[in-house]
Amino acid sequence: MKKNYFKFLLVATLGFATVFSSCKKKDDETKVTPKPPSSGVEITITDDGNGIGTQTWKSENTYILDGFCFVNNGQTLTIEPGTVIKGNTGQGENASALIVARGGKIMAEGTVSDPIIFTAKADDLNGNIANDVNGLWGGIIVLGKATLNAIPSTQQIEGIPTTEVRGAFGGNNDADNSGILKYISIRHGGTDIGAGNEINGLTLGGVGSGTTIDYIEVVANADDGIEFFGGAANVKHALIVNCGDDSFDWDMGYHGKGQFWVSLQANYSDRHGEHDGGTDPETGTPYTLTKVYNATYIGQNQSHTITFRDNAGGFYYNSIFINCETGIDIEFLSAGDDSYKQFQNGNLKLENNIFYNIAGQTDATSPNLFLSAGADGGQTQDDVLAPYFTAHNTVINPGISKTNPVPTNPQDAGQAYDDAWYDTVNYAGAFGASNWASAWTLTFKN
Repeated sequence: MKKNYFKFLLVATLGFATVFSSCKKKDDETKVTPKPPSSGVEITITDDGNGIGTQTWKSENTYILDGFCFVNNGQTLTIEPGTVIKGNTGQGENASALIVARGGKIMAEGTVSDPIIFTAKADDLNGNIANDVNGLWGGIIVLGKATLNAIPSTQQIEGIPTTEVRGAFGGNNDADNSGILKYISIRHGGTDIGAGNEINGLTLGGVGSGTTIDYIEVVANADDGIEFFGGAANVKHALIVNCGDDSFDWDMGYHGKGQFWVSLQANYSDRHGEHDGGTDPETGTPYTLTKVYNATYIGQNQSHTITFRDNAGGFYYNSIFINCETGIDIEFLSAGDDSYKQFQNGNLKLENNIFYNIAGQTDATSPNLFLSAGADGGQTQDDVLAPYFTAHNTVINPGISKTNPVPTNPQDAGQAYDDAWYDTVNYAGAFGASNWASAWTLTFKN
């Protein structure tokens, strides 16, 4: 999502004063609609401004989010494996989303056999909504106290009025812990909450490294799959499918870690990775220096691979990129701060990666199609291509597709893993001999 924070203030002024009143309902007035005895009850969750309180959502029930529902500072929401949470359909002041405020916690730990599902109210979980239908409800927003590179160091997350103090994120604790999200499937979200501003499938604002985020699926979100606003969140095993904008979007100095990231794009998607550095100022620190190992990004011959800009750095190792209209773009500006400067300083590297069918190129005769410095020819282009050739990037068909991302022509991992957080594996891309998403995701389970 393009950054335009003034837009959010305008949205707040014109249309969001009623969002929170729309979901005002005292705890003792929670609506309960009986379901058949064998399947528990349908419980509607609302927020009167005091948050939803500390509670546990049971797997035998279905929970309906009605409006913006916050887990406030000091509150903990626990969600049992196999629980289904549905968001009411609506736009603008009628949008529904789950928001974990700074100091709140979500303990949502699904399993392979019982993932936790967030979806639209209309979803019967039996295929009545196609896997490319989006914008039917909001999404999940988690806000923490980790550092940003913006001034001031605390910001307001997009889409929530500045008058709502629970929308603040950022701080000085990179180890901040917002809880656990594990084996989570987020479907059909991204409703328009005003002025063309949609909610991401999973928004992480200033989330710290103490938070566990592993095995996440986002299917058919109208905007981005996962967007990181600063912070130091680490994400492993993330599958983003058929999103309307970018799969992985980061800015405001995001400096976490990633491994086993998968992007399967539709022909209307934008970038697999939109990687921005600073906002105000662009030169702010900490720099965006996220390190990703073992990504698999599969386009539909219309999407863009990755864009680095606004002084963003970053590292991609042991990854596979195929079937994209354009390759990896590194912003070059004749004057000002750009990502080319980070490349010159050794803060932007692309090593031991596989490229294939980028802009129709299936061999290495036109490497500028795979990697560009944002300029046609010249010294900058020569500069970025020099390490491309020496860093063991190769052009080869790995034998993968959107329906089967496990390589039939597997490639070895060439880059060593330099941090104990990363799993040490001997293959490039997000999958080895099997598909870790096959048993629990909407995308592959059926």
